[in-house]
Amino acid sequence: MPTPSLFIDADACPVKEEVYKVAIRHDAPVLVVSNGGIRIPEHPLIARQIVGAAFDAADDFIAGKAGPMTVVITADILLADRCLKAGAAVISPNGFPFTTGSIGAAIATRAIMQDLRGSGDPTAAGGQRQFSKEDRSRFLQSLDAAIVKLKRG
Repeated sequence: MPTPSLFIDADACPVKEEVYKVAIRHDAPVLVVSNGGIRIPEHPLIARQIVGAAFDAADDFIAGKAGPMTVVITADILLADRCLKAGAAVISPNGFPFTTGSIGAAIATRAIMQDLRGSGDPTAAGGQRQFSKEDRSRFLQSLDAAIVKLKRG
């Protein structure tokens, strides 16, 4: 049975510890990709890749490695789109999977919100909602399901 690899877009990821636990249970290697020195547990399945400080360096690295046997954990919609195009499974830290059917709407919403923020619209400046226990639970379920699906082919 093939084993998928997991890539974490790590600089702002709130579920790294959850990824480690699920990955170890499934014997799946994890690569933590960041611009800085994020601490990782000492475990043979968990490795770190520090990329340069250039804009999108982590995204470019992950997108270049993503493929049909990878699960990418990211909140970055444009990175999610690139990874989906490479055949990867992509899950946001709140547990909602990005799919080829949903990514277009997510990109459009991102563009609209960016335009509203740029115009100074005060309704667009709210930021993201608080990360919840439900998000964490949904993430664990989604990650486990994605790994099982890839293992089964």
